[in-house]
Amino acid sequence: MIVYDAIIDDERRSNAFGLLMSLNMLIETLGGFDYNGADCQAWMRDAGFVSTRSSRCLGPDSMVIGLKPD
Repeated sequence: MIVYDAIIDDERRSNAFGLLMSLNMLIETLGGFDYNGADCQAWMRDAGFVSTRSSRCLGPDSMVIGLKPD
């Protein structure tokens, strides 16, 4: 599975766009939140994915990849 989004960096220091999107989610939606790559990988492992990794793409976007066994 591939999750492609303006994911907050794990250290919460370098992706200002992702942090602003997170703030926007908090302001505009009831119970809304954003997440970082480590959060997404943990959710994937909880769902049975055995191999996960997070990778920064060009611009503010990142992707998290999770693989399940055959």
